[in-house]
Amino acid sequence: MARYTGAVCRLCRREGLKLFLKGDRCFTDKCAFARRGYAPGQHGASRKKISNYGLQLREKQKAKRIYGILEGQFRGYYEKAEKVKGITGEQILRLLELRLDNVIYKLGYGDSRAQARQLLNHGHFLVNGHKVDIASYKVSVNDVITVSEKSRGTEKFKTFAENPKTLPAWLTADVENFQGKVIAEPSRSDIDVPVNETLIVELYSK
Repeated sequence: MARYTGAVCRLCRREGLKLFLKGDRCFTDKCAFARRGYAPGQHGASRKKISNYGLQLREKQKAKRIYGILEGQFRGYYEKAEKVKGITGEQILRLLELRLDNVIYKLGYGDSRAQARQLLNHGHFLVNGHKVDIASYKVSVNDVITVSEKSRGTEKFKTFAENPKTLPAWLTADVENFQGKVIAEPSRSDIDVPVNETLIVELYSK
């Protein structure tokens, strides 16, 4: 599957805020955005007036980069969201939150979505007892996500279990059994990404 392979710290600098794409590193003085909090490139430090289109584009790019997907995938989520009853912008974010790689990250198995996606691709997880290694797999209410038996003894997963995350309201976890469950679809208030989804809808609806 196609994916971005460049320096992710450049993405934070381009968007003008921390997207926390490198997990714990983002909280240290090694964070590139903390040292150079301006856009990359020769003229990155200069201030430029941004148009309405530019604002809309930046919100879309920000959402793509937070969830680690490319343009074709993102447009696909927009088209699906348009067909679902409700507010289109919120539906886009809800679909992104229900991606399996994001759910694994929210359950605490990964310092970043990229790390969670890597663990998923390596076959460490089961959904309802069946191995799934597709990052874009859409989970549903009552789905149970479990770490495979052979993976639980590894140092990495032991570390995750010893340092559980605070979960959003739509997820529950059984840390001792390396298991999590989707108990509801996320509401907008449950989604903590710094994105103005209304601007994204305005961009695509032109």
